[in-house]
Amino acid sequence: MASVASITRLVLGKGVLNTGRIASANTGFIKFYSTAPQYENIKIDVVGSKKNVGLIQLNRPKALNALCNALFKELGQAVDDFDADEKIAAIIITGSEKAFAAGADIKEMQDNSYSSNNRQGFLKDWESVSNCGKPVIAAVNGFALGGGCELAMMCDIIYAGEKAKFGQPEINIGTIPGAGGTQRLPRYVGKSKAMEIVLTGNFVDANEAERMGLVSRVFPVEKLLEETIKLAERIGTHSPLIVKLAKQSVNQAYETTLKSGLQFEKSLFYGTFATEDRKEGMTAFIEKRAPNFKNN
Repeated sequence: MASVASITRLVLGKGVLNTGRIASANTGFIKFYSTAPQYENIKIDVVGSKKNVGLIQLNRPKALNALCNALFKELGQAVDDFDADEKIAAIIITGSEKAFAAGADIKEMQDNSYSSNNRQGFLKDWESVSNCGKPVIAAVNGFALGGGCELAMMCDIIYAGEKAKFGQPEINIGTIPGAGGTQRLPRYVGKSKAMEIVLTGNFVDANEAERMGLVSRVFPVEKLLEETIKLAERIGTHSPLIVKLAKQSVNQAYETTLKSGLQFEKSLFYGTFATEDRKEGMTAFIEKRAPNFKNN
């Protein structure tokens, strides 16, 4: 059996294992925009029964969706555009059946230096996903390694196909995670497990990732995108304003003490009583009917 290090070199170094095309069974009901000249490394579409879900597919199949600078610039632009679109309730980021993203582009960063990283703000383009106000869901099939795992953790919810593999194998190439891997992973899985993953470079399969709390749910490969869209559509039935406030409140739990977090939560909770959507939601509940929130 190949060692973790050798697998990492194969997956992250060469990046030419497979075209990584999503199986037709997985996306047969979706027609990605084929004419988006501004995007060379991603594909986008608007999906769901109400056409209120923004779908972004990473699209560097020969490199297993390695996260080059150009890809992340495009990804950030697509996320920002969907975030600003009032018709979009939630955003999904996915890759191929072979790889969600097999890490940052090592060839691109090979000649970076300490001073150039500081001068250029290396990885600054990676912030749009975590800064998005709307819910962002990662639909992970195949490899989510290094930067790919970090990208998934930038999202609010992770759904995984049963063959997905997660890991932070940067230790094998003489560096450490640099886009949140050492900070978000312990918050998901705890210090001991995060240390094991980061210090060994070992991969974690989808079922173990679910047991650890890294992944919300695991599905058959061919069902993953369908189930992720269902989740996004379910979120889209609620008030966009209240969804945004709820996301802010949950995220605050990772940024502060319990006492401060409880105060933040209560402040937002009080604030919902100044909204029409809160009034409509409670009225609809009492009247035993479906609520009619704004912008649904």
